[in-house]
Amino acid sequence: MPTRILPAAGDADALRSLTALLGRLPDAEPVAPVADSTQLVDTLARMAAESVDDLPEVVVVHERIGPVPALELIREIALRFPAVGVILVTTDAGPGLFQAAMDHGARGLLALPLGHEELAARVRAVAQWSAGMRRHLGSAVEVFGGPGGTLVTVSGAKGGVGTTLTAIHLALAAQASGRPTALVDLDLQTGDVASYLDVQFRRSVADLAAIADISSRVLADAVFRHDTGLALLLAPGEGERGEDVTDRGARQVIAALRSRYEVVVVDCGAQLGGAGAAAVESADHALLVTTPDVVAVRGAKRTVRMWDRLQIRKAEETTVVVNRHTRGTEIQPPLIRRITGTQVAGTTVPAHFKELQAAVDAGRVHDLDGKSTVRQALWTLAAELGLVQAPENAAKPGRFRGDRGGRGGRGGRGGRGGGGDLVGRGELGGGGRRGELGGGGDRGGAGFHRRKGGGG
Repeated sequence: MPTRILPAAGDADALRSLTALLGRLPDAEPVAPVADSTQLVDTLARMAAESVDDLPEVVVVHERIGPVPALELIREIALRFPAVGVILVTTDAGPGLFQAAMDHGARGLLALPLGHEELAARVRAVAQWSAGMRRHLGSAVEVFGGPGGTLVTVSGAKGGVGTTLTAIHLALAAQASGRPTALVDLDLQTGDVASYLDVQFRRSVADLAAIADISSRVLADAVFRHDTGLALLLAPGEGERGEDVTDRGARQVIAALRSRYEVVVVDCGAQLGGAGAAAVESADHALLVTTPDVVAVRGAKRTVRMWDRLQIRKAEETTVVVNRHTRGTEIQPPLIRRITGTQVAGTTVPAHFKELQAAVDAGRVHDLDGKSTVRQALWTLAAELGLVQAPENAAKPGRFRGDRGGRGGRGGRGGRGGGGDLVGRGELGGGGRRGELGGGGDRGGAGFHRRKGGGG
């Protein structure tokens, strides 16, 4: 029986060379090659959804695969497709990398340039291992079908804009719709998910991030099961332990969660660290929460630009959520979209803190009244993101459609020293002149200005 081999490399020349070499191996049946880590995992998941027997025996991963680092990719494959053998090809075949590759779940390591005989021997050995694993596991092979659970990250333009509340209710909405959901607090030093849900816990994400092989039992021991059914992975009680959660640790924790839950919601807080950046980079939906005021919107713009500079997330792939929205504010969603260059969620969350205060003070935001306009808006936002199906009888929260939704900002007055205002023509119904968040008003201070000079 021929050995099915799936080659994966991010470099086009390397991929062609690797595919050609694999095609010359005896009893080899190369599968259509893939050019990045996402395509590789999706391809394996699609094959597994049809039948575990359709999975290739061997996957050959080039070190320049991207965007997920090769070792992290190997760990995810080993976790989700345990009977698939992975070979890493690399220019550095030293003992340090060899040990790291084995620790991450690889079955072999080959040095570039590849030799025909060495490649054939390694492929044959890995194929035999894979066949043995499948005979041993039989029908008990555990494969997590589909491309993995939906990952939603929620970040704040600054502190106090409602990031944690948004993350909690998105997770609650998904869980209530019958989709197994995990909520992760990656605001590692100041996370408040535990306080908002009134839980006492022993384990945290810091305990899990240091573990090389996150099995189902290990994950279950670290996760706190809330009364609502949510699986909680909380920030450490001692803020300094947040430093133990590296970007690599965050990736493997998120991969483990996505393989076991349909929806994973991550509260990233307002401060960017390596762990939060890793989550935002791999998210299906990266949300950035802001309030419609100058300081918060300027913070949102600064965050979006930083994500772009660090190649974490492009502006057009980020969705801004407007919290504490009122029709009377001069800063409306269309203007925020123009300032940040992002998408803006069609659902806005109204400014009704009185509805929230009792639940927040009691640490029971999950008991928020179903008639609350804030809760209805957040659950409608969950439906907009595809986390739940929109309820037929849901109240309609504030929404805007493109440039024509909602009331735009009124025409502004000149900047007034300490806190400038909208200068010239602001957004009116989303169709006014383009505004830009400026570094100062007409006479110093912060404000908006029209895009004639430099940016804010």
